[in-house]
Amino acid sequence: MFTYGEEVEAVATEEGVTRKLLSHGGSLMMTEVTFRKDAVGSIHSHPHEQISYIVQGSFEFNLGGDIQTVVKGDSIYVPSDVLHGVKALEEDSVILDVFTPQREDFLK
Repeated sequence: MFTYGEEVEAVATEEGVTRKLLSHGGSLMMTEVTFRKDAVGSIHSHPHEQISYIVQGSFEFNLGGDIQTVVKGDSIYVPSDVLHGVKALEEDSVILDVFTPQREDFLK
């Protein structure tokens, strides 16, 4: 399966945040999430395991109450059901998120 990023429509998820659903299949899913400066990915949890990779920019990342600044090249493992969220510190900050199992709610 090939997914061409330029052909994927970005969907608004929160104010100043858009998400592209990239490749997915089997038990894996990958998304690209773009943030305007100061945009927030609200604190939430889900049963899926997640790995986030900072593609561009920087974020204040809250992982179970542990708040760290992460920058391009950093990655974060988010275990199942752990509260997490972000705040973008720069314009056009981008996170690549990988989930297992797939986020069925993103497929609707």
